[in-house]
Amino acid sequence: MIEEPSSDEPLLFDVETPLGFRVRTTASYWELITTVKHPIMRGREADIQAVLSKPDEARLSKTDPQVYLFYRADGEKRWVCAVSRRLNGEGFLITAYRTAAIKEGTVIWHR
Repeated sequence: MIEEPSSDEPLLFDVETPLGFRVRTTASYWELITTVKHPIMRGREADIQAVLSKPDEARLSKTDPQVYLFYRADGEKRWVCAVSRRLNGEGFLITAYRTAAIKEGTVIWHR
């Protein structure tokens, strides 16, 4: 199960999505993403904020209706994906990564 980052810590960012909810993350959780999960994303906080606030496309996860995948072009045939979970109207970042393929799921927003 994916756990929500602690709300006791100061936020690294809190971004409004075009879907009408905000996505937030803490500095320590971003550190986990960029050291353990996807080190290639180190230093790309501004890119993730842009993906969340101005995505090219947003999809609902095929396996979890509370998980949203936000995509934005990042070079030729590449995207940056920001994955968030929305619980009780509040969103938090699960992970972020570069990809060559957009995952299956229902398109719920398109630029």
